[in-house]
Amino acid sequence: MTIDLDAPGLLPPRMTAADDGRRIVIYGDFTISSVFQPVFSVSHRRAIGYHASLRAHDAQGRHVPSHEVFTMAARHGDMLELGRLAESLHLGNFHEFDSRDAWLFLNLHPAALMDTVYGDALIATLKATGLSPQRVVLEVPEQAGGDTPRFGAIVGSLRKAGFLIALGGFGAKHSNIDRVWDLRPDIVVLDRGILAQAAEQSHLARVLPGLVSLLHESGQLVMMGGLTTDREALIALECNVDFVQGQYFAAPDFDPVLPKVAAERMDALSSALRTQIVERERAQHARLAPYVAGIESAAARIAQGQDIRQATHDLLALPDAARCFLLDAVGRQIGDNVLPHSHSSQRAKRFRPLLHSEGANWARRPYFIEAMRAPGEVHFTPPYLSINEAHLCVTASIASPAKQGLHVLCVDINW
Repeated sequence: MTIDLDAPGLLPPRMTAADDGRRIVIYGDFTISSVFQPVFSVSHRRAIGYHASLRAHDAQGRHVPSHEVFTMAARHGDMLELGRLAESLHLGNFHEFDSRDAWLFLNLHPAALMDTVYGDALIATLKATGLSPQRVVLEVPEQAGGDTPRFGAIVGSLRKAGFLIALGGFGAKHSNIDRVWDLRPDIVVLDRGILAQAAEQSHLARVLPGLVSLLHESGQLVMMGGLTTDREALIALECNVDFVQGQYFAAPDFDPVLPKVAAERMDALSSALRTQIVERERAQHARLAPYVAGIESAAARIAQGQDIRQATHDLLALPDAARCFLLDAVGRQIGDNVLPHSHSSQRAKRFRPLLHSEGANWARRPYFIEAMRAPGEVHFTPPYLSINEAHLCVTASIASPAKQGLHVLCVDINW
């Protein structure tokens, strides 16, 4: 059924009260109300904020997407007024909301952001409702405002007024870390598309913790929204994000989420993550166990004077063994890489300039540092990108006595 949004005789938007006392906006035949979706702190196990959004219905009670109502308002020249009333609507309803010290997250329209008097008007509305700017998180679209100094100045003035700033949609389209460094938001909201890709491609899921760590080191808290499944929620927790939001945890509602419900959901998710990590580590241990015995045996043979090629023959026969190499006590490679007899790949041909490593210095690599720190013990790195063929691998290493001091034997394992 098609809903006629451009009904004749459309009146300007106005604020009023519903039968239950909540504030609503009437725009023509449409009724617009506030709903609030909880934002949870993973560590605190509770809602620390609520993201405000609009819910619109026509005269027959049928749902109308709010963006369509705003599109109609733009055609009639009412968009800025409707946006202003929408914010007043959220602020007024949130003030009556039993939220204690929770933040209110507000999405800002790019047009409102470029209005130099926007901040003053918002502060005036806050004073009228009794809320302080410190309880309001203004979410700025990552692509809004371009690189104009004016945009940065407006965001800066809002921050000085006491508002928290969240940079929304980070990671979409042409996102750049420079944007974070320039605007210095308090919170970065990762784009939903990043999560969707990570849920489908495990190698992208491995990258996300590094992105979150980079943002943390840059001084930002990190939020991941739009979570709908167990898989997505577990990815978010394992990435070490600070805040989560989505239908998986709680849908938008008129009332705050019960603390017990929030804690139980977070505890169940944390338990599932622990189980997942234990199962993964058990599987990795079983996969890597043959390499422990193999590299210990090869290292013992080398210590007895056997040639590395002969000493590592059985080790390189293991599945996924990519290469062995030997380092001296300062991390410099002795001789070239020793490859399995069956080794041949298009990737190796493409990265031929990197294949020969005699004399290379690997002193900064974890496999050398950890082996030298505890000689005689086998160490495994986390998965990382091997420079030899530019693919993921795990390196096992062990330091053993040699005539010239310690040698470190390493084996790369395709991952």
